[in-house]
Amino acid sequence: MNSRDLLKEIAAGRRMSPEEFVWLDENADFLTLGQAADQVRRRRFPDNRVSFIIDRNINYTNICSCQCRFCAFYRHKDDADAYVLDKSTLFAKIKEALELGASQLMIQGGLNPELGIEFFEDMFRSIKARYPVQIHSLTAPEIVHIASRSDLDVRETLLRLQAAGLDSLPGGGAEVLHDEVRQYISPRKISSRQWLEVMRTAHGIGMKTTATMMMGSVDLLQHRLHHLDMIRKLQDETGGFRAFIMWTYQPGNTELRGKKISSLAYLRFLALSRLYLDNIEHIQGSWVTQGKQIGQLSLLFGGDDLGSIMIEENVVRSAGVAYKMSKEEMIALIRAAGRKPVLRDTAYRILEEY
Repeated sequence: MNSRDLLKEIAAGRRMSPEEFVWLDENADFLTLGQAADQVRRRRFPDNRVSFIIDRNINYTNICSCQCRFCAFYRHKDDADAYVLDKSTLFAKIKEALELGASQLMIQGGLNPELGIEFFEDMFRSIKARYPVQIHSLTAPEIVHIASRSDLDVRETLLRLQAAGLDSLPGGGAEVLHDEVRQYISPRKISSRQWLEVMRTAHGIGMKTTATMMMGSVDLLQHRLHHLDMIRKLQDETGGFRAFIMWTYQPGNTELRGKKISSLAYLRFLALSRLYLDNIEHIQGSWVTQGKQIGQLSLLFGGDDLGSIMIEENVVRSAGVAYKMSKEEMIALIRAAGRKPVLRDTAYRILEEY
C-alpha cells in the first residue's frame, strides 16, 4: 500500500499502528500528510472553528531543586533574583488578567523545597474567594513534589488541592515520556511512569488534564512515538485528556544547548500526532515557540486550537524566545487561515465567536 492510500484509510477513522507511524514519517509526502490531518480535524470540527483562550501564566517561584538541563528559568535559593511571589503581587497579576478578558490561570513554578501543600491550599482558596476564574495549574512534577514534601500520597494531594480550588492540570513536565531521554535532560525530574500515574489519578477523581510534549532536545522519533503511545493508551483507559499540546525545545541560555528543530519537522510531527491520537479531541498548535506564521500553518496540519494569547509567559522567554500576540492579532491570524475564531474557556466551552 502506498502512503496516500494508507493515509486515506487512517483519515477515515482506522487506528494507526506504531509501525505505520514510522513508515509514514519516512515516506509520506509532507503536504499529503497535512491534508490527511486536516481531514481528521474537519471531521471532528465540521463548523471550521479554531479556538483560543485568554489566560495568564503566573510563576509563583523560580526556586527549583530539579535544575533541568533544558531550563533557563530556574534559580537557586540564594541567587539574587530568586523569589516566591507574595499575595499582593499575585492578586495584582490576576486582577490585571481578568481586566484583559482572562478566564483561566495557569499557575506553575519550580520545585521549591520550602513550599508544602498548605501554601498551595491557601493560595487557591484565596484566589477562588476573590476571583471568578478557572485554576488550570501545577504540573505532575509539582504534584509529586508537594506530595513528598507534605508526607501525602498523590491522590490525597490532588483531592486536597481540588477541594481548595484546583480545577484541572496542565501537562507540563512530560517533556518526552521516555526515561532514556529524561535521564539525560532532567535526571532529577519524575519518571515517565510517575507522570502517567499523576494523570491517571487526576482523571480518577474527575479532574481533567492536558497532555504535552517538548520535542527536539535529544529525543529521536522512537522516543516521541513511545510518548504518543503512552498518551493514547492512558486516554483509552481514562478519557481524561482534553487536548494534546506539543512545542519545540528552545536551546537559548540553557545548559543543554543544541539546535532548534525545523518548523517543517514540527509540522510533520503535528500532523502525525493528529492522526495517531484518534481518541484526543483537541490538538494545539504552538505559536509561542514557532512564531505566528508557523502557528497559523499548524491549522492546516491538524491543529484546531492556538492556545493562549499569553498575557505573561516566563519559561520560554528565559530561553531567549519572546513571541507576543494580541487578541486582535489572534482573531485575524485564524481568519486568514480560513477558519472561524472562537474564544474558549478551560473546558473548551465557547465564550464568544468572532
